[in-house]
Amino acid sequence: MKQLRVCGLALALAGLAASWAPSSYAQPTPALSAATPPAPLIPVSAFAARSQVFSATLAPDGAHIAMSVRVKDEVRVSLYDAATLAPLRSFAVGKDQDVDWLRWAGKDRLLISLSQPVPFYDTFVTISRVQSIHVRTGKVQRVGWDYDTYNASDVIHVDPDGRFLLMSLLATAYHAPQVLRFDLTSPEPEAPSEIIQGNSRDIWEWRVDDAGVVRLGYQWTTSNRRRMWYRGAPGEDLHMVDDRKEDERVEKPRSVLWIDPHSDMAVVAEPRDGFLILRRHDLRTGQSGEVVEAIAGHDLDRAFFDPVTGALSFVRYTDDTTRTVWLDPQMATLQANLEKAMPGKEVLITDLARDHSRMLVHIASADDPGALYVYTPARKELSFFANDRPELVDQPLARTRAVSYPARDGTAIHAYLTLPRGRAERDLPLIVLPHGGPYGVHDQLRYDDEVQFLANRGYAVLQPNYRGSDGYGEMFEELGRGQIGRGMQDDLDDGMDWLVAQGIADPARVCLVGSSYGGYAALWGVIRNPERYRCAASFAGVTEWASQFRHQRQYFSSRGKRRWRERLEGSEDGFRFEDVSPANQIARLTRPILVAHGKKDGRVPYSQFYLLEKAAKQANVAMQTLIFEDEGHGFSEPENEARWYETLGAFLARHNPADEPSQRLARTR
Repeated sequence: MKQLRVCGLALALAGLAASWAPSSYAQPTPALSAATPPAPLIPVSAFAARSQVFSATLAPDGAHIAMSVRVKDEVRVSLYDAATLAPLRSFAVGKDQDVDWLRWAGKDRLLISLSQPVPFYDTFVTISRVQSIHVRTGKVQRVGWDYDTYNASDVIHVDPDGRFLLMSLLATAYHAPQVLRFDLTSPEPEAPSEIIQGNSRDIWEWRVDDAGVVRLGYQWTTSNRRRMWYRGAPGEDLHMVDDRKEDERVEKPRSVLWIDPHSDMAVVAEPRDGFLILRRHDLRTGQSGEVVEAIAGHDLDRAFFDPVTGALSFVRYTDDTTRTVWLDPQMATLQANLEKAMPGKEVLITDLARDHSRMLVHIASADDPGALYVYTPARKELSFFANDRPELVDQPLARTRAVSYPARDGTAIHAYLTLPRGRAERDLPLIVLPHGGPYGVHDQLRYDDEVQFLANRGYAVLQPNYRGSDGYGEMFEELGRGQIGRGMQDDLDDGMDWLVAQGIADPARVCLVGSSYGGYAALWGVIRNPERYRCAASFAGVTEWASQFRHQRQYFSSRGKRRWRERLEGSEDGFRFEDVSPANQIARLTRPILVAHGKKDGRVPYSQFYLLEKAAKQANVAMQTLIFEDEGHGFSEPENEARWYETLGAFLARHNPADEPSQRLARTR
């Protein structure tokens, strides 16, 4: 489902940076002047199109590429020859479902995780299942229970040779998971299984080593404690090696990422000076070892360990874009040369053969949806494979740049500003577009369909990473505690003021648009500060925080409920959810709003839309609505997303037209 915002290679390309730039690849857009003609309107279908590139994966031997493809309501997996890029065959895997991931089990077997929303009381939950396809014979095998259930695709280990996998499975939503071993070599239509770890001590999260031995489990108790249980070898009993309150701020492992099959040593992610680093840690004694990797001023987002050798291959972190740090010097040189050859582009090596004979490379930027290439070092060849947005190739997209502005309390807020092509950077109509979350999420300097759609319609777009956003350290994220509808909202207002002071935005032509938490912030902004904003549009936004909390707490332990409520409410005395909830404050609304929601939304349930609609009718307040019968917390069908863009574009054109004369200039005449 598309959310709206809800290799060790001997380097053959020594001269790559100086000599190579593929003719099919769009070069960086030249700087614009006020005289540059406005960009032609791009059809909404181009922004709503679906990309299959996200699911592309390379076989361990580098011989095949697999990629998911949706044809109407049917999901298929297509197989390509990685050397010639010719299509080989296609497999039907399901209808009315989404492909969550593809993963190879050996060189001939492909694992596919499928999911779909189903009714659950007054909302929807996502059920999932795993299928295995033998790519040479076409044989399909079910892996898991003989029925779909919640989180039935939690694969925690895959044998590199494809003989078996381990899955953490819930018998019911109310019982802790077991770990089952599934035999992938069986000719049966359903892979036979055996329980190798029972649901012990109410442990909800299991970890294994590279040999497939269950070594670690996390238990959360009703008394707000986190306990870590560990075994040093197969057959050994689990014993507790850590017991502490979940909210204790102590230098202990936050997350175990890799366990040595031959010792008690592990690599863990833990905080240091407010940022996540990697460190060695003895699980039996609790003693911390040396730092494995750290990036000053940034959290480490991802660490990849070679499934065969267990060595740390690379880490990734985010500044404005995603950065890759390879530990292999040859791969580090290749990464640097690719980035030098593609200035201003985000270059990610997304997959590679086990012997490093072939790899997939994704190249993109904020004004380029991106394309996937296949690099074959023996031939010194980077071959085009697929575009993320074929309909946008050669279309004039808008530039996005990173900016920073001061909030009213002096906090630096990082943001991204996209300006429409062909318009002077002066007195522009502005859309403030806050991201969802609000916690554990941040916007990046990368392509975004909605941003480019709005810019193409003539609007400047500001994406603020308001306080509470992740990616800027623990201290910045903590600034968002208890600031929903308050300090977080101030950061949006301050971004508008900064652009007005720069002369870029016309203060009389500003609207808010967002999805999920961003949809809430849009609605709350025009209610709280109608003097600032002309209109607001929300997709899947929270409208009543008390009922949203009641919905979410069914998925939390008592510990999680307390922590989530404390994070939302903060420590301010007298705070009430209804004070910052649009449904409770709708009578104050004086600006036009567009409110859209999917009836199958399991994250922000459709009841949130109903509560706002009911309150608006009681208060005799008008609002424009848009309902999607078969969508959830995002869009699975491009036709529905196109409908959202069409409706949003018409709404903005009516209430904040991009071609309206500058109100600031009109006032000075």
